[in-house]
Amino acid sequence: MAARSVTRAQRAFTLVEMAVVLAIIGFLLLMGMYTLTAQTEQRAREETQRRLEQAREALLGYAVANGRLPCPAAPSATGVESISDGTCTNSYDGFLPAVTLGFEPVDSSGYALDAWNNPIRYAVATQDVVGCAATPTQPHFINKSNLKQNGISCLPSSTEMIICKSSVASPAPTAGNCQGGGTNSVTNQAVLVAIVFSTGKNFALAPTAARATALGNADEADNLDGDRIFISHTPSPSGATGGEYDDMMVWISVGQFYGRLVTAGVLP
Repeated sequence: MAARSVTRAQRAFTLVEMAVVLAIIGFLLLMGMYTLTAQTEQRAREETQRRLEQAREALLGYAVANGRLPCPAAPSATGVESISDGTCTNSYDGFLPAVTLGFEPVDSSGYALDAWNNPIRYAVATQDVVGCAATPTQPHFINKSNLKQNGISCLPSSTEMIICKSSVASPAPTAGNCQGGGTNSVTNQAVLVAIVFSTGKNFALAPTAARATALGNADEADNLDGDRIFISHTPSPSGATGGEYDDMMVWISVGQFYGRLVTAGVLP
């Protein structure tokens, strides 16, 4: 009788052990999947950062070769710069003109892609310039003759593009001013000539400014609304101030732009 009790106890103990082992295996698999997902996401962000930096170099290389910056490509067209009557058709809401730049990779329409296969965006300064030695001929940064004639003392106007940390700061950012007493600024006024950015992994959920606003992603909406205010900060989850945010951004300052063209002998 005692032998049977021992046998039953051994069986019960074995089943408990198996349950514990299965639970541990399940936990390890779950952690492994989480780690793999995090690593995949990190690789995608690193690859996108690399492509954005390559795009910035391609823009500067184009400026050296052509004496000006290209215009953005228009939406729902092709990856060729869109310019009409000497000015850009989509200065602040266009895409990287990959075909014009010879940039890869691209989709079937010629738009440059980030690591999530979303089109890379591009904005360029086309408003008035200030500080020139003489009355400037407009536009400046996208026109070879005007750029050469106006000279390197010209700066973007005080209402040109600016990058802020938040779109929901109080008071809210306005053209050329992030407000907040300077604490909301990523870049200073009158220094940006171009911005290149990725809309991140969540772009499929919020492909327009209206959709991003509806989801509560105010910061991402500000990068899609076609104005001169852009937002850049570290990724934030849904529910954060300004909403979910995973955009990635690089830019070209006026000093970088002139420096590269002066070094190449294109200017002054």
